[in-house]
Amino acid sequence: MILEDQRFLHEDLERLEQAISDRVLDDPRNVRDRLNRDHQISGFVKRIQEQSERLRDVYADPNGERTKEIQSIGTGDPFAEFYKQLGELKDIHKRYPNEPVENLERAYRKKAPGENDAVGSEVDNMFSGEEAYGRYLDMTTLHDDYLNLTGVKGGGQRLTYLQYLDQFDVFTPPQCPVKRSQKLSDDYFRYVGAIASYLESFKRRTGPLEDVDALLKAFDDDFETMWREDKMVGWKGEAEQEQKPRAPVDDIDDDLYCSACAKKFSNQSVYDGHLKGKKHQKAAAAIKSNDDANNVNGRANGSAPGSSVQRLKERAVAEREFRVKKLASILQSARADTKTNVERRQGMTERERQQEREALLAENAEPAGQEEGSDDDGDDKIYNPLKLPLAWDGKPIPFWLYKLHGLGVEFPCEICGNFIYMGRRAFDKHFNEPRHTWGLRALGIKNTSLFREVTRINEALQLQEKIQRDEKSVKTKSDNIVEMEDGEGHVMPEKVYYDLQKQGLV
Repeated sequence: MILEDQRFLHEDLERLEQAISDRVLDDPRNVRDRLNRDHQISGFVKRIQEQSERLRDVYADPNGERTKEIQSIGTGDPFAEFYKQLGELKDIHKRYPNEPVENLERAYRKKAPGENDAVGSEVDNMFSGEEAYGRYLDMTTLHDDYLNLTGVKGGGQRLTYLQYLDQFDVFTPPQCPVKRSQKLSDDYFRYVGAIASYLESFKRRTGPLEDVDALLKAFDDDFETMWREDKMVGWKGEAEQEQKPRAPVDDIDDDLYCSACAKKFSNQSVYDGHLKGKKHQKAAAAIKSNDDANNVNGRANGSAPGSSVQRLKERAVAEREFRVKKLASILQSARADTKTNVERRQGMTERERQQEREALLAENAEPAGQEEGSDDDGDDKIYNPLKLPLAWDGKPIPFWLYKLHGLGVEFPCEICGNFIYMGRRAFDKHFNEPRHTWGLRALGIKNTSLFREVTRINEALQLQEKIQRDEKSVKTKSDNIVEMEDGEGHVMPEKVYYDLQKQGLV
């Protein structure tokens, strides 16, 4: 019965839209409830797409069955057609007496407190304990893989986990000690692919309503353009590197770096002298001979000379590195929160960490009961007479931690519009924030780095005037210097000349 299937699909779509509307109006209390709601909405949106495709196929009617059913109802005896379809339904129920009936209203309605929620259990198993429902990144395994890479293992530079969180998306020297030739190994390829897969999975789990596929496609298009124009930092063609031994000005990491010898230089003169040395020429010749061999193999296989096997491997590795950089820039806030959380947990004892885990489990185990109690008499209100800041679990932080970080000390800033920062850490951090920078620029101050710890407008203006006077006096002195020349052609300032003349040296 095509018409019954059509009616069922329309009903399903309407109930799905109503279910999405009910959940959008809901205001989750914590991160877990928000992720639970977003994943439910994402599942409903996917089902809407599937049912819409089925409904479109029904209206298309490629076999003409829908048209025949409409004609059979519209022509002939309607009672005969009715009893015919009724008999077909009875036969189906006789053959399948225990088949359950799908109740759309029960399937899509919001779960009442205390009911079993299958999607909630899925969200619970979606994140590790370190990730805390998408608040933080968990890259401890990737950190171990990085330390075991060729070029890092046995080297003098062994990064801690905090340092690794800062540099895991930097693949150029001197931050990354892995050489370009070592990046073509299988271990490094698997390592970079694991980072890209984890960041992509984290983005999909924390943002189920975002179009991650379109985002990745945009990343791939950007990479194709940069690779075609040979603008990938650290992966430029060998021919271009021989013609231009120096990197462009904007490539700071490759400016004084020799990729053939895998060596970083301190100044330009030493770098230019190295390019003329026998060691560099020998290394460059070895790389060139290797490329020529790959090109010969490429011609033997029927491919173009430029499409060598090594270049294809480099492209695959560079593509994954580019994706890691883009995903890391999107997840910058989670990255900063992870570093803060790691620093915080390093200063905690094992007993405090255990209490934190127990509090997290208790919060996730009884969300419904707490909500039900709050509807009755509001017994779940947090007792916070000292107005302490709230921790990650929504409860006030301990008073000793409040005193340790100095969160009770007020730091006003007149440049920020008399905004008050609580604690020294927030005060030091605000000098690099847009609010303070915009306030200095409103006063006509561009070089904001010299005005750190300055919070009053008068002090900032006075310091700006003093800097301008000093710059003007230095420029005036440099313009008014009188130079003298002795009999041997030595040029010196006037004061030095007269001092030497008094001593009879000139």
